[in-house]
Amino acid sequence: MRITGLLIALFAVLLVGCGESPVEFHGKDITGVMDDLSFTLTDENGDTVNESIVDDKAVVLFFGYTHCPDFCPMTLTLLAQAMNTLSEQEREQLRVLFVSVDPERDTPALLKEYTEYFGPEVIGLTGDKDQLDDVTKRYRTAYGYGDKDEEGNYEVSHGLAMYGFDKSGQVRLLMRNDQPVEQVADDLKALTDL
Repeated sequence: MRITGLLIALFAVLLVGCGESPVEFHGKDITGVMDDLSFTLTDENGDTVNESIVDDKAVVLFFGYTHCPDFCPMTLTLLAQAMNTLSEQEREQLRVLFVSVDPERDTPALLKEYTEYFGPEVIGLTGDKDQLDDVTKRYRTAYGYGDKDEEGNYEVSHGLAMYGFDKSGQVRLLMRNDQPVEQVADDLKALTDL
């Protein structure tokens, strides 16, 4: 009886250990909650691309638009600051995918100009409505358009979360743009260690 009880206790400990993530994140660990990284979109060169453009790299996926007055530049600046604290080798293992949900204004050329400001690790992507609907639904976010003013300007509502994927494309992490730079840097490094 004692040996059976000991084996049951040992088995229970092993089962609990199986569910734990090998790293600790400051952001929310969402391992397995969403689909692996998958998309078909248009890149900054006007080419149709998919997730293979970031093979063997950890990825941060963020939705926004270049005319965004606040959240998008703040979030991309936060990511750039965090990446700048990492070594060159660590930065080489990371890519930030900035998906514009405003394809009417965000041409590939404009995306390229915009993302270059935040660093070579940032890649701008966009797509038609079907492609954007597909990728935003997959990662449980939404977007919408405000009314145009007299000059044709409009605001775009979009999710604020940053999604972290490991090098195999598995979703791991949900980050917010109100996290300190040091925490974001730690989380980015942790993604590269998976």
